[in-house]
Amino acid sequence: MNILVVNCGSSSLKFQLINAEDETLIAKGLCERIGIDGSRIVYQKIGGEKEVNEIPMPDHTTAIELVLKALTNEKSGVVKSLSEIGAVGHRIVHGGEKFASSTKIDEQVIQAIEACSELAPLHNPANLIGIRACQKLMPDTPMAAVFDTAFHQTMPQEAFLYGIPYEYYEKYKIRRYGFHGTSHSYVSRRAAVTLKKKYEDLKIIVCHLGNGASVSAVEKGKCIDTSMGLTPLEGLIMGTRSGDIDPAIMEFLAHKEGLDVDGVMNILNKRSRVLGLSDNLSSDFRDLEDAYIRGEESGVRTLKSFCYRVAKYIGAYAAAMNGVDAVCFTAGVGENSPLIRELVCEKLGYLGIELDETANHTRGEEIVISKNETGTQVLIIPTNEELAIARETYALVK
Repeated sequence: MNILVVNCGSSSLKFQLINAEDETLIAKGLCERIGIDGSRIVYQKIGGEKEVNEIPMPDHTTAIELVLKALTNEKSGVVKSLSEIGAVGHRIVHGGEKFASSTKIDEQVIQAIEACSELAPLHNPANLIGIRACQKLMPDTPMAAVFDTAFHQTMPQEAFLYGIPYEYYEKYKIRRYGFHGTSHSYVSRRAAVTLKKKYEDLKIIVCHLGNGASVSAVEKGKCIDTSMGLTPLEGLIMGTRSGDIDPAIMEFLAHKEGLDVDGVMNILNKRSRVLGLSDNLSSDFRDLEDAYIRGEESGVRTLKSFCYRVAKYIGAYAAAMNGVDAVCFTAGVGENSPLIRELVCEKLGYLGIELDETANHTRGEEIVISKNETGTQVLIIPTNEELAIARETYALVK
């Protein structure tokens, strides 16, 4: 069965077509600048040339139409008709407490996703647009919702409750939800395969380090804690978000800068991050690494601050699980930055960790990079959220 995986953002749409039986990638692509001048579709049949076409895309329905035309195109398409697409898997950012696992999409599920939109106002509405667009163009094709928050629903109360009046949890469901769950689930499972051990026997810490970044603690196959919270703003310093701060900073800034709540939140979501910490040097970790290597103070303080917080979360989760068998690095930065892995791991000597310098210079490949053959292992595990979504979708509809 061929599964179309769709990941809708507010002005973008990523897609992959995957053969669910043998898990091979058939085609992939991206629609950019939807609803904005200069929109374009990037499409590639695996084994073929990348095609880039600038085409007006006023909305996501038009983008989906272009994706389906590309997949069925006589010259570079990969299926003869839409009937060869057995199901569509949609990445949904926030499922609240309603969804602890992936689910088939029907009208009730759509309404529940809509109800969670206030918890993810930048993501869930766009995800819903993608669902509606696919329903319009592929009305007879089964569809599944795969939630970023679902993997973290196994957290115990002591991990997900905040120190605020309990009535706010009861009334508004204010709690830690966590994100990147599909990635954390995939990577932790792959770590068990790489180490040739049972998933249910391991204590694993996954460091999903990209423009958005989060850390999770996975004990015996279940997430018991994660760094992101009610929203993706909590946790590590990131490319686009401040991460953990003293909440009183919001009031302080509001008075000093004459800002309302929206103004302060704009600072925390868009101006703080590594861009703000580096005094506007860059939000791209590659630029920050170059500055660090050159010894520039802005790059040094930013990378050290970022890596310090990653190491601190690893320490906290090692304590939460009373030990750790494996620490995994994944996502764009985690998979491709030997320097950041080194800066993090140099603070983990108490776990008996020593990096293999040669192995650590690997980029984007699955490999053990620690010298120690016993105790805590360190791994690079490239994430594959699209494959994880395809697996979940296939399991639901086959």
